[in-house]
Amino acid sequence: MSDPAKVRRHAERVRELVASVVRSQIKDPRLGMITITDARITADLRDATVFYTVLGDSVAQVDTAAALESAKGMLRSTVGKALGLRHSPTLAFVLDDVQDQVKHIDDLLAAARNADAEVQRLAAQAKYAGEAQPYRVDDEADETDEADEATDVKDTPRGGETR
Repeated sequence: MSDPAKVRRHAERVRELVASVVRSQIKDPRLGMITITDARITADLRDATVFYTVLGDSVAQVDTAAALESAKGMLRSTVGKALGLRHSPTLAFVLDDVQDQVKHIDDLLAAARNADAEVQRLAAQAKYAGEAQPYRVDDEADETDEADEATDVKDTPRGGETR
C-alpha cells in the first residue's frame, strides 16, 4: 500500500494535469465549458476518478462526456508520463452534480422554513379547547382538609386507638 499523503499528492497532480490538457490540447468541438473539480486515485495508484462539471444543459453534459471518453487515451498517456509511475492509472470521468444537489437541499430548507413559519403562525392563534386551567382548584376545600388532618393527629393517642 502507498502512503496516504503520496496518494493525495498524485490525485492533486492528476487533477491539475487533466485540467491543463483539457484546456490546451483537446480541440474537440463537443467539449463544453468544463471545470475539473476533483480527482481521486486508488491506494495502489492504478485507477483514477476525475470529477468534472459542465456549464450548460443536459445536451452539453452528454457531449462533454463523449468528448472526454474519446480523449481518454491521450489524457492517460499524458498523466502517466508526468507522474512517472510504472503503470499509468486508468481514468474514469464522473459528472460532478454538486450544484444540483445544493439547489435541491436549498429548496428543501426553504420548504422547511415555510412549514415552520406556518406552524408558528397557527400556534400564535391557537386557543385552549376547554378551560385554560383544566384541573379543579378549590382553595376552601383544601384549607378545611388540612385543618381536619391537624386535629386528627392531635386527638389520636400514642397507642393508635381512638377515644
